Amino acid sequence: MKYDLDSVDPAAMAWVLASAALILLMVPGVAFFYGGMVRAKSVLSVLMQCFVAMALAGTLWVLVTFSLAFGQGNAFIGDLHYAGLSNLDEAIPGFTGKHALVVVPVMFAIFQMMFAVVTPALITGAAADRWRFGAFVPFVICWSLLVYAPIAHWVFSPLGWASRMGVQDFAGGMVVHISAGAAGLALARVLGRRRGWPEEPMPPHNLPLVLLGAALLWFGWFGFNSGSALAADGLAAQAFVNTYVAAAVGLLSWIATERLRFGKTTTLGAASGAVAGLVAVTPGAGYITATSAIVIGLLAGVGCSLAVSVKGWLRLDDSLDVAGVHLIGGLIGSLGVGLFASKHVNPSSWNGVFYGGGYGTLAVQAVASVVVAAYAFFATYVIAKVIGRLVGLRVTVQEEQQGLDLSLHGESAYTLPEPRSPHRKAVRTSG
Repeated sequence: MKYDLDSVDPAAMAWVLASAALILLMVPGVAFFYGGMVRAKSVLSVLMQCFVAMALAGTLWVLVTFSLAFGQGNAFIGDLHYAGLSNLDEAIPGFTGKHALVVVPVMFAIFQMMFAVVTPALITGAAADRWRFGAFVPFVICWSLLVYAPIAHWVFSPLGWASRMGVQDFAGGMVVHISAGAAGLALARVLGRRRGWPEEPMPPHNLPLVLLGAALLWFGWFGFNSGSALAADGLAAQAFVNTYVAAAVGLLSWIATERLRFGKTTTLGAASGAVAGLVAVTPGAGYITATSAIVIGLLAGVGCSLAVSVKGWLRLDDSLDVAGVHLIGGLIGSLGVGLFASKHVNPSSWNGVFYGGGYGTLAVQAVASVVVAAYAFFATYVIAKVIGRLVGLRVTVQEEQQGLDLSLHGESAYTLPEPRSPHRKAVRTSG
């Protein structure tokens, strides 16, 4: 069926285009956020992975991933009808009636491409300091096709089994954050611990870089959540304010938790708390009130700050706390939709438990969240194992000790002066 061009809303087109650009800015945000958290000898490797993920995942999206995610297919995966972004003069299957698009299909494909680009970049934090670049590239390709595309079809496509079951995920709490968090957990399990961890302290090497990355993420997230309204309307405005207050309260509750536990508040905690609040509000940004967003931000700040401590007890080296922030934050937010969703905010949704709805809505969210997490974990585990057998997943001892920047890329992020020998006399220069 041909797409009806008379239904296009020019204001929506302008807003969604701008939102797509905002989302793309999140990838450098992730790169700087993660880059500041690793040791100085591996910062470029993290930036490289994020930028290459942006290139690889975007190219794959155009060639085949979009079609697998939104093509007709069946309840589990789409077909190849839209491969190469062909046939986009047709209406995308399922987007009729209350789901009808007011932006042209190619605009929808562009907007969704940014979600597919950000997600593998998030995963890189779990494997920092030890992941071979030669293994990273095939991983992104396999993961985008075998993990991201099916999950996006299940939840985002009206034809997917989760969408048909009534799952609500406004901007990717399940598709992006739960899947990335579970994948990061699997990668950390397959790769094993960094040499010396946890006995050897491995603090962030550049906290200003972390804060810059968090600020870029916070800014770009307005496109992520508000743009998911796919229109320039009151729903987009509601998602905007929900995004802001959840991040703010996530920041405050994380540093308050730090203060109670350790007696100090940290800039790393502030940045992490803001990101945790952003993650948690994502699935419900267009379904909840601002007051509910504050509650979700509070739960995310406290819950995620406690969750990142668990890896030490389990001795599971999720280097940059991808699971603690994205998996746990995504779960808090997805279940929060079942509790706080309000038809007053979004008439196309349903009421959560606290707004007069039944527990069935919460159960639907819980089932879908668990299935997405389990599939992402086990599929990632298998992909990583296979790639490890074929090309090797982890750098050598010598490469890890030297740092991935020099050993894999032949570059250094910082040029440091050579230490002077204590036996060398100072030479006075003129000029």
